[in-house]
Amino acid sequence: MGKRETMFNDIVRKMRKEIYGKGPERIHTHFVENMAVTVMYGILTPTEKFITQTEEGKKVIHNARTQMIQDLYKQQIPEGMEELIGSKLLHLFSDVKIDEDMAVSVFIFEDTVE
Repeated sequence: MGKRETMFNDIVRKMRKEIYGKGPERIHTHFVENMAVTVMYGILTPTEKFITQTEEGKKVIHNARTQMIQDLYKQQIPEGMEELIGSKLLHLFSDVKIDEDMAVSVFIFEDTVE
C-alpha cells in the first residue's frame, strides 16, 4: 500500500472514530480513475453489535452506517481529504454488511486520482 492510500485511510478512520466512537479495525483503499474505493472491517461498536441481534436493530444500524455517513460528508468533507487527493469530492456511496461487520465506501472525485 502506498503512502497516499495510508494517509487516505487515516483520514477515513479518524472521521469514523469521531462519529461512531470507533474506527475500523482494518481498512484498505484502492484508487481507480476518479474514485477511491475503501473497504473497512471491524466497524461495529459493542453497542451496535448488541442492537443488531434483531432484524429491526440491523435496519437501524444499517441506516446509521450508510445514510448518516453520506449526509455528514455532504455537510463537511474530512479535513485534508481533498488536499491529499488534489481534487474536489463530489459524491460518497456507502454500504454496510452488518453480519460480516464490514463496510465499503466509494468516494468519487472531480478529477482523476493520480
